[in-house]
Amino acid sequence: MQIETELEKSFGDFGALIGAWGGEKATEPALADSRTQLTWREVAQLTARIGAQLQRDDLQPGQAVAILGTSNIQYALVYLAAIRAGGCAAPLTTSAAPAQLAAMLKDSGAMHLFVDATKLADLKGVALGDIKIIMLDHAVGDHLTLNDWMAEEGTAFAAVTPAATDPFNIIYSSGTTGTPKGIIHSHGMRWHQMAGGFKSIYSHDTRSLVSTPLYSNTTLAVFLPTICHGGFARIMEKFDALAYLGHAQTDKTTHTMLVPVQYQRLLAHADFGNYDLSSFIVKFCTSAPFSVELKADVLKRWPGGLVEIYGMTEGGVVCMLQAHHHPHKLHTVGQPVTGHELIVLDEDDNRLPAGSKGVLTGRSPTMTSGYKNQPEKTREMEWRDADGNVWLKTGDIGIVDEDGFVSIVGRAKDMIISGGFNIYPKDLEELLEQQPEVTEAAVVGMPSEAWGETPVGFVRLRNESSSPDVILERVNGQLGKTQRISVLYSIDEMPRSHIGKLLKTDLRALAAEKRIGRQIRT
Repeated sequence: MQIETELEKSFGDFGALIGAWGGEKATEPALADSRTQLTWREVAQLTARIGAQLQRDDLQPGQAVAILGTSNIQYALVYLAAIRAGGCAAPLTTSAAPAQLAAMLKDSGAMHLFVDATKLADLKGVALGDIKIIMLDHAVGDHLTLNDWMAEEGTAFAAVTPAATDPFNIIYSSGTTGTPKGIIHSHGMRWHQMAGGFKSIYSHDTRSLVSTPLYSNTTLAVFLPTICHGGFARIMEKFDALAYLGHAQTDKTTHTMLVPVQYQRLLAHADFGNYDLSSFIVKFCTSAPFSVELKADVLKRWPGGLVEIYGMTEGGVVCMLQAHHHPHKLHTVGQPVTGHELIVLDEDDNRLPAGSKGVLTGRSPTMTSGYKNQPEKTREMEWRDADGNVWLKTGDIGIVDEDGFVSIVGRAKDMIISGGFNIYPKDLEELLEQQPEVTEAAVVGMPSEAWGETPVGFVRLRNESSSPDVILERVNGQLGKTQRISVLYSIDEMPRSHIGKLLKTDLRALAAEKRIGRQIRT
């Protein structure tokens, strides 16, 4: 295989590239974690052995291979091997409840579960059905470790050439209630994300630092292109600011993906300025709101470009803000990337004229094949134009400026309807965060007999002696009567997912515990 030629194609075989890089860069490093480092030859050989055993076990084309545990080399090898063997990688969310995990396994149709001992213990007593369990760390009971289970060296591995429509992976959404939806990505979608135009961003010299979980599409957005282009990826089992800085300096890291809270912790670390980060070419950020002030601080203090990515795991439209090229647009999430189209819809799915505020809706070559086993949920997300083209609704409310840059106003499902008026929590959060006492703010809607819903605020304060009531009075004095916040609470930490998303469901539950659900706003 001529690798460079393959990467120029509109569609190619990702699994075959792993074997090709194993020959091209045999002795060069490919993967590392806190305990192990593997060369490209070793990655090619080990994924072939895992793939061969999956095929021996009668893995069917496109069948899911479930993975659950801490991100490390073993995890990454199984993910890559599942794809090489003709299967579909199904990384499961570690933060999900045991019953949710069991439901995900059933939904995925996996016949294998690769799991570490900690997560297996969490599943004790949960019916998992007829599934083969292989341990990612050490043996538990009769369950073999990955090293003992995989095929012996030299076992013939049957290469599988995928079609563009074949499933590449299933990413389960970070649902907070019920069973998360399984978002199917095809080989064609992933290839478009990894190869082609990304040659200007990634190369065989790329050295990525991966510090978010491999079950997250956030992580895969950098991990997969790095592997595709024959680079090197260090996988951190758990994010730690000082360890991250040490790896970045020692490895001469060129690429990374971080969520906003990680940028905050790194820049706030007392030793940040003592590390050499001059090798960075580009730093990415996604998954959560990225404040103007934090973007500006990253640009000022951290070498290399800064790119914010806005989009859904389901695909549709992707926007990118190259912050280092557009420092006057830091309040936006950038423009739709080449080949992506964006429109705005109203609450009744009618298309709105340019400059209107509404639900961001897009189409592109990178769109999910749908939610696994949930066609009705897939249809809820879709919008069809007069020509029958499918567009995907993001659920975000935004506006596009005269230069084509997109600003996010809030989530449609988070919008508060109080007394018949629409209230966007982000407007209130931004005003709260302008107060000198406030470090971070969040606003949610709670039931109100008088108004239907009423805004309730939570803040992290810079000083414990600050009074939420004083802040509330000042802020409400700057708001219209229909927008006023009914009550404001101080909170030590905002509840967040493993990839930094604010969990407003948890805040609503906390508000209910504080018995404010029926409070009437003045």
